[in-house]
Amino acid sequence: MSSTAGQVIRCKAAVAWEAGKPLVIEEVEVAPPQKMEVRLKILFTSLCHTDVYFWEAKGQNPVFPRILGHEAGGIVESIGEGVTDLQPGDHVLPVFTGECKECAHCKSEESNMCDLLRINTDRGVMIHDEKSRFSINGKPIYHFVGTSTFSEYTVTHVGCVAKINPLAPLEKVCILSCGISTGLGATLNVAKPKKGSSVAVFGLGAVGLAAAEGARIAGASRIIGVDVNSSRFEHAKKFGVTEFVNPKECKKPVQEVIAEMTDGGVDRSVECTGNIDAMISAFECVHDGWGVAVLVGVPHKDAVFKTHPVNLLNERTLKGTFFGNYKPRSDLPSVVEKYMNKELELEKFITHEVPFAEINKAFDYMLKGEGLRCIIRMD
Repeated sequence: MSSTAGQVIRCKAAVAWEAGKPLVIEEVEVAPPQKMEVRLKILFTSLCHTDVYFWEAKGQNPVFPRILGHEAGGIVESIGEGVTDLQPGDHVLPVFTGECKECAHCKSEESNMCDLLRINTDRGVMIHDEKSRFSINGKPIYHFVGTSTFSEYTVTHVGCVAKINPLAPLEKVCILSCGISTGLGATLNVAKPKKGSSVAVFGLGAVGLAAAEGARIAGASRIIGVDVNSSRFEHAKKFGVTEFVNPKECKKPVQEVIAEMTDGGVDRSVECTGNIDAMISAFECVHDGWGVAVLVGVPHKDAVFKTHPVNLLNERTLKGTFFGNYKPRSDLPSVVEKYMNKELELEKFITHEVPFAEINKAFDYMLKGEGLRCIIRMD
């Protein structure tokens, strides 16, 4: 057992005190893990658009003060009662959704939407006792999606932690705990393009480029990138994208342009923007008879998907996915191995790196649309 096991740890954390205000590095107290919980030492974390979205708090319930962060890599410091499959010293990826291994979803081969641990963005406390493990001067600081990785130490439910190969470099594979796996899995696990097929990817941010990377790994011969920002096109070539379409520059609906380019439509499409028009285009641009469209992006809460039912009757398939259909504990270790075996390239997703003290710079990069992933070094 570590010398700190069972004790409160004082450490640095980046606290979001209010919506849209720079994070403040504070000394926080992190309580020991309770039943079915683990305390992790975070070594590397990265910024995902979801962190920015909930920091801005424009479209949902504001929960502050809060420790954000959910893409990370670390080491188990101590374990709580009932934890059997993790030990102090294990290398892990904390994940914003979980796998209890007991519910109907976890026992299903088709689903990764755990009843107990699926993402809950409003919950700022632990499931076990409805309390936070973080505090400053006795006042609670709230958790974020069960991970709160913008802290040198954090407490998570054991079901939200994937144990990985200890030889994997955490400063690279930490980005697999959210966005990259989401895009990659949407293609490999849900769209499942055949070798030599055509794939359209809508949105060329980190998730969309991960979807393109999945198409490249699957052996697609044409990967068409669709984005309203043409400056993204050059960089996207590194991820296997072969052709580009900017809907703003099209004289007709982009689905019609893609259908003309591909003799009737692409074999598969993956939508990674959350824009409702892009979702409809992604579905309507797939080929009749066998085309499959996969929705990844999260839409506005009032958005409505409209298409003519004939598009479905003509044997097009519309699917949705959550976290790339990966079960966090069961499947993420094998995604890490794809990187270790050089099937999957992660370096090209990492465009910036900052020390923890400069975490607000990572927010600046994302708000300006610069780069893909910014790694935050905790040491």
